[in-house]
Formats: sequence, C-alpha cells, structure tokens
Amino acid sequence: MPVEPLSQKEIEDRLAELPGWSLDGDRLTRSYRLGSHLAATALVVHIAQVQEELNHHSDLTLGYNTVTLTVSTHSAGGKVTRMDFKLAERVEALAPAHGAG
Repeated sequence: MPVEPLSQKEIEDRLAELPGWSLDGDRLTRSYRLGSHLAATALVVHIAQVQEELNHHSDLTLGYNTVTLTVSTHSAGGKVTRMDFKLAERVEALAPAHGAG
C-alpha cells in the first residue's frame, strides 16, 4: 500500500507541535545535545530500537555529544509522511530520559 506525502500545511501544523524539529528540504530534522559521548551513543541505540519497532529507518549521525536525526519516507519518494511524524514523536518522548536537550 503506497504511503502518501503530507501537504506543506499538514507538515507545518504538525511541526508546530514538535519544538526543535524543522523541515530541511523534504526531510524532518532534529539535533540533540547530550552530556557525554556515552549518553549520545545510548540515545542512538534507543532510536534504532524504535526504528526497528516501527520498521521505519532514518539517517542518524552521532557526534561527540550530539545526535542528529533526519527523517523522510523512501516509499513516498523521499517526502514527509505521517510515519515520519510518528517516529519523531516517539524520539521526542524518549530523548529526555537520556538527558537530551
């Protein structure tokens, strides 16, 4: 079943509910700063677990104490879909437990 991209208005409305997230071209993106490299690595592992649960994988970049997540849906031509927001919401819910800000 094809996944439909969201309209620009839908994206803007949903981004308003996710502080820190932004639209970069056709992708959602968010960077987190953590207290240490170990905390950043733990967040990456936790995000990867959520991605597996949702069967929705995104680009993750691990820096010394930062994690950047870039999300779009390949099956929708690399556009933003509801699934991207579902992943973003799940990450937002787990990030504070890792001290992410």
